[in-house]
Amino acid sequence: MLHPLAITMWDFSWIERRWDGAGFEDWNAALDGVKERGYDAVRIDAFPHLLSQAPEKEWLLLPVWYSNDWGSPYKVRVRLFPALIDFLKACRARRIKVALSSWFREDADNVRMALSTPQAMAKCWIDTLRLIANAGLMDTILYVDLCNEFPGDFWSPYFRNDPPWMTWSCWHTDAAMDYMRTAIALVRQEYPDLPYCFSFDGENTHFYRERDLSFFDLAEHHIWMTKLNKQQFYREVGQAKDGRFTEEAYHLLADHALDVYHNKEDYWKQLLVDGIQTLAADAKAAGLPLATTECWGITDYKDFPMLPWGWVKDLCALGVETACQTGQWALMATSNFAAPQFCGMWRDVAWHQRLTTMIHEAPLPPEAEKTALGRAMRWE
Repeated sequence: MLHPLAITMWDFSWIERRWDGAGFEDWNAALDGVKERGYDAVRIDAFPHLLSQAPEKEWLLLPVWYSNDWGSPYKVRVRLFPALIDFLKACRARRIKVALSSWFREDADNVRMALSTPQAMAKCWIDTLRLIANAGLMDTILYVDLCNEFPGDFWSPYFRNDPPWMTWSCWHTDAAMDYMRTAIALVRQEYPDLPYCFSFDGENTHFYRERDLSFFDLAEHHIWMTKLNKQQFYREVGQAKDGRFTEEAYHLLADHALDVYHNKEDYWKQLLVDGIQTLAADAKAAGLPLATTECWGITDYKDFPMLPWGWVKDLCALGVETACQTGQWALMATSNFAAPQFCGMWRDVAWHQRLTTMIHEAPLPPEAEKTALGRAMRWE
């Protein structure tokens, strides 16, 4: 019987973090860890803009940040083909499904800026999927998220919204809707059997009710307690003067996060519960099954002095339990730290197994069966 799948986010780390000790130098060992912990799928960056341009080229990627442990903190060289095919083969051998997305990482030539039209976006994905189809690996693909957290300017700087200042969480504008609708339609013409979406974040989930997303097969939405109520938690911890993705931000977390959390723990937990329940109701009103691969407690975290994992795991367990109770999730992560570079989270195998079992035992939203997603969730 089909049940919700437990999925983990490996973003661009799967190919960028391959130096000794970075977590992904041995894909076989990392994927064995996925199975041991009970996960059914991984979500990765397929780098479609680079594969489309020159599949076998060695690309020089520039760091998107130096403080977080997703990806490389320094420039790094990657060769994406046949690496993507090899990774997909290793996943299929373990019956691990793969969700494809893209953060549209910046390379030395910044080729991502050519994606200003939905036609260009569609072409890069069609070219990438053709490589996968030619390798006979399409049955491994779970869904395609054409752009991570569209139209946030970190990941989609090529897109100019109308008005231009509407970036993060502003997918509901006419310009953004037209871009997404056209891009998905063009990719679907070539590969009609796959599920498609653009992923979002933010609190404005009421737009699921107000905008027509019938061209989506699922809603992938990212939600964290720390970003709810206009990022109240981060405001109380303190805003880094040089930006969130910096060491200063981690120093503020180390100095203040535990006190801020424990001083009104019940409030923060209820904030998360309310946010999850609201998201579930809005997605249900839109007739879309939910996928969440980045969640539930804190957004940015890592192994660091005075940053214990206990409170993060408690919040994430609450998030999983609450989401399971709604019955609206077809695909669910336990956090955005379920990866080998986050040692304090990854090594607690029993914690992962408890939560992935909870996910497997949750009800499956009936909407999942009505779309290509239900078919893609199964192994033939």
